[in-house]
Amino acid sequence: MSLPAAAQPVVFVLTADRSRSLPFYRDVLGLRLMGEDGHAATFDLGNRTPLRLTDVPGHRAAPHTVLGWHVADLRTTLSALRAKGVEPKIYEGFGQDADGVWTSPDGGASIVWFADPDGNILSLTQVG
Repeated sequence: MSLPAAAQPVVFVLTADRSRSLPFYRDVLGLRLMGEDGHAATFDLGNRTPLRLTDVPGHRAAPHTVLGWHVADLRTTLSALRAKGVEPKIYEGFGQDADGVWTSPDGGASIVWFADPDGNILSLTQVG
């Protein structure tokens, strides 16, 4: 059996401290909080896709990207996030510019990475 074609995804991001991370997702990233229960806060990512910010005691962030967004104008979006205190992650040897933006060798995509309060790596990608 395969997944039904109409099955909608649910995204999970783990947190060790929801009270610290919830304001970041709601106020800094601007995601609409749909509700909370004893395990998670649920946000609307758009297109009927929920993000569950899920409590996991002792959670430690992975060193890789866990969630990203395609944006039409990466630098404008990054500037808006920086105004709210978000700083891009700079990785030694990646060749990012002064704003932390990495551009693919063929120039087809630009990416910037940043962390949530738990250290989960998030990204913005502009294609073209």
